[in-house]
Amino acid sequence: MTYRLLFDRALTRVDPERAHHLGFAAVRAGGPVLRRRPVRVPAGVGPVDAMGLRFAHPLGLAAGFDKDARGVEALGALGFSFVEVGTVTALPQPGNARPRLFRLTEDRAVVNRMGFNNAGATAVAARLAARRPGPGSPVLGVNLGKSKVVPEDDAAAVAADHDTSTRLLAPHADYLVVNVSSPNTPGLRTLQAVERLEPLLAQVRRSADEVRHAAGLGRVPLLVKIAPDLADDDVLAVADLVRGDDGVDGVVATNTTTGRTGLRTAAATVEAAGAGGLSGPPVAARALEVTRLLRGRLGPGPVLVGVGGITTAADARERLAAGADLLQAYTAFVYEGPAWARRVVRGLGA
Repeated sequence: MTYRLLFDRALTRVDPERAHHLGFAAVRAGGPVLRRRPVRVPAGVGPVDAMGLRFAHPLGLAAGFDKDARGVEALGALGFSFVEVGTVTALPQPGNARPRLFRLTEDRAVVNRMGFNNAGATAVAARLAARRPGPGSPVLGVNLGKSKVVPEDDAAAVAADHDTSTRLLAPHADYLVVNVSSPNTPGLRTLQAVERLEPLLAQVRRSADEVRHAAGLGRVPLLVKIAPDLADDDVLAVADLVRGDDGVDGVVATNTTTGRTGLRTAAATVEAAGAGGLSGPPVAARALEVTRLLRGRLGPGPVLVGVGGITTAADARERLAAGADLLQAYTAFVYEGPAWARRVVRGLGA
C-alpha cells in the first residue's frame, strides 16, 4: 500500500496531532538507517549558496513540524537540505486547547491553531547544544516567536522576550527567523507593521551579535517571516525595510492564512475546524504573488525563502522562477509521506 492510500484510508481516522507525534517518532527511530542513504541531488539543482551558507539543494522543512528540535538529523535524512525548528518562545508554553489541528482532505490542506506550543528556549538550546552534526547534516534554522503572556503592545517587554530567546538559541543556529506572522498568538501579527518590526529586528540582531561574538562565532543570518494576508503595500514596506537594513538578510514568505476562500471542502467541515491558520494548496497562489512582489522590490541581494502550498516539483520550480532562493514545505510532507522530499528534489532535475 502506498503512503497516500495509507494516509487516506487509515491515518485520516487518527486525530491529526496524535498522528503527527506517532509519525515523527517513527522518523526519529528510522533516522540512523535513513542517514545511510544519502539524497542524490540531480545536476543543476544544487548546491545553493545563500546567506553565507551552503544548502545541498533548495528544499527545506518549514517551522512547525519539529517545534522542540527533537529530530533535526532524521528529518534531514528524509531529503530536506535544511530544517527550521520552532517556533520557539522564551518561555515554555502549552499552546492552545485541543483539538487544535484539523485536516481538510479534499483540499490536501491543514488548519492549525497550535499557539506556539513548545518547551521554551532554555530546553531547546540544551537539546541543540547536545546535537552533533556530521557530513550531510541539514542546515539548521531556528524560528523565534513571542511568548503568549507578553503583551504585544508593550514594545520593551516584547524586545526583552526576544532578547532572552535570541541569546539562548543564536549560538546554535545556522540562521534565525523572527516569526511575526502566526495567526494563533493574539496580537502577534500587529508586529508586522514596519514601525514595530524595525526595532524588534534590531534588538534580535544586537542580541545575536553580542552572544555569538562572546562565543567566538561568526555572524548569524537573520530573516523575518510574514503572512500572506498582508496587503500588497505592506508587503512592499517590509521589503523596503529589509532592503535598507544590513542587519536583516531576507524574508520567509509566507506563513498560513486566515482566509477560507476557494475551498473544495464542505463548508460545514471548514466551519467545524474553526479559527486558525490554513496551509497547503489553498495558500499557494497568494504565496506565489507575495514572492514575486518581494523579489521585484528587494532586487537580487536579500534572500527569499518561498513557502506555502508547494506540493509538486512543478510548484517548486514555479516558486524558484518567481524569485525564491530557497523553498520550504510542511503540509505536503504530511499528506505525501516520508519519501516526498526526495521525490521533489528528483523532480527539480527533470
